[in-house]
Amino acid sequence: MQRRQFQVCSFAALIALATTRAQALSLGELSNADASSGVKAALEQGALAAVGLLGQSGGFLNNPKVRIPLPGYLNDAAKLMKRFGQGQRIEELETSINRAAEAAVPMGKDLLVGAVRSMTVTDAKNILAGGDTSVTQFFSEKTRAPLGQKFLPVVTQATKKVGLAQQYNAFAGKAAGFGLVKKEDATIEQYVTGKTLDGLFLVIGEQEQQLRQNPAAAGSAILKKVFGALK
Repeated sequence: MQRRQFQVCSFAALIALATTRAQALSLGELSNADASSGVKAALEQGALAAVGLLGQSGGFLNNPKVRIPLPGYLNDAAKLMKRFGQGQRIEELETSINRAAEAAVPMGKDLLVGAVRSMTVTDAKNILAGGDTSVTQFFSEKTRAPLGQKFLPVVTQATKKVGLAQQYNAFAGKAAGFGLVKKEDATIEQYVTGKTLDGLFLVIGEQEQQLRQNPAAAGSAILKKVFGALK
């Protein structure tokens, strides 16, 4: 009787050990299919979450991490202008450029999702083996240029109504000719577009870090399996 109980207990222990082993997959044991599916799910989830957070009223304006300030030297000039009763115009411009970013971000959803769906198994493996910002780097490499082209007209339309934007462009254009301003910041539209992309990739990176730190909270079996292997 004791021998039978021992055999039953041993069998139960083996099952428990096997189950634990199956749940504690290492990165090397993940199949290509699992790695690809998990990473694609993570990328799409993170991208859509970032678009949802930023592409709403206050998404940029009320978030100090991504709020777009006036360019450095113009920001210094703005302090002086406020002393001479121009504070309302400065605030109008600051609000305008952040509203422009909020309007532009949703335009990038299709490009972000398209980049996810076209990724290769090698891309997926590299992301899993990479650091905490590998997803952000993937999106930046694959989508920054086309997103910039898509955002620029939206930003332009939103900022052209503000008179101070024209003053910025005139001043920054001259400064760029002397090498005092980077070419990509030579107009307020280009500056805002670049900052919009920076904010988008920053929030995608935050989504990625949350997933890596707590894959169980993702609510997806494949995400738990794949990113749990990285713990």
